[in-house]
Amino acid sequence: MKKYPKIVQCDRRGQIVIPKDIRQELDIEEGSAFWMFSITDEGILLKRVADEELADHSVVIKKLKDKSDKIGMSKIKIDDTVEQYKRKPKGRLEEI
Repeated sequence: MKKYPKIVQCDRRGQIVIPKDIRQELDIEEGSAFWMFSITDEGILLKRVADEELADHSVVIKKLKDKSDKIGMSKIKIDDTVEQYKRKPKGRLEEI
């Protein structure tokens, strides 16, 4: 693991780019999923969702629904997004 910091910028939509060398080092491919945590006064932490969990999205969906009230997310919106995801040939849960 490299010990030097990387500086990335956030665009107007709130998106950041993970530098290519880090993506390669961590084997991050398009469609990789991450849990995002807000770390008080420090920033954010991204934790990669294991591929085994992604193989069965019901695990991820259940976790979202269990925490939906706490994070201000509608369970109906979650269900709608899952349906949209299922209709895509190579969908992702990024719409939530």
